[in-house]
Amino acid sequence: MMRNIFLFTLSILLSTTLVGQKFGYMDSNALVAEMPEVKQADAKLETLQKQLQKQGQQKLQTLQQKAQDLERKERQGEIAPKKLQEEAEKLQAEQLELQQFEQDMQRQVMQKRQELYKPIFDKVNMVIEEIAKEEGYTYIFDLSAGSILYADESTDVTTLVRQRLGL
Repeated sequence: MMRNIFLFTLSILLSTTLVGQKFGYMDSNALVAEMPEVKQADAKLETLQKQLQKQGQQKLQTLQQKAQDLERKERQGEIAPKKLQEEAEKLQAEQLELQQFEQDMQRQVMQKRQELYKPIFDKVNMVIEEIAKEEGYTYIFDLSAGSILYADESTDVTTLVRQRLGL
């Protein structure tokens, strides 16, 4: 009930204070997904992720092999208790290093994603700004952000942005 009252009040306020202003909207997620630069960026990210995962798998396999060897030595009585404890501590340290590697891997992928996508988003934002100025839009909303409850299809500027980007 309070939400409805708020939305009603907001719509009245906007309609009285924003008369004569031109609004547009678009779906930036759909638009960006069409861009060839995104496909190239995604391919690069996938390659990086596979390389890092392969390194992580190799580290994990090495760690598992060491743990199995230590366990076998313990079962067969080939290792003294003190040496067993030292080796177990080394394995725990390697396990922590592996966990740190996984966190670093995720951070590297995120940083690479930001690095690859920034020029794409900058390009789209530049075109949106150009269209807004040329066409006299006061605001252009993004449907993918969920910020519009209703929009007249005639105010959809996605086609203009798509054309300007050569898509």
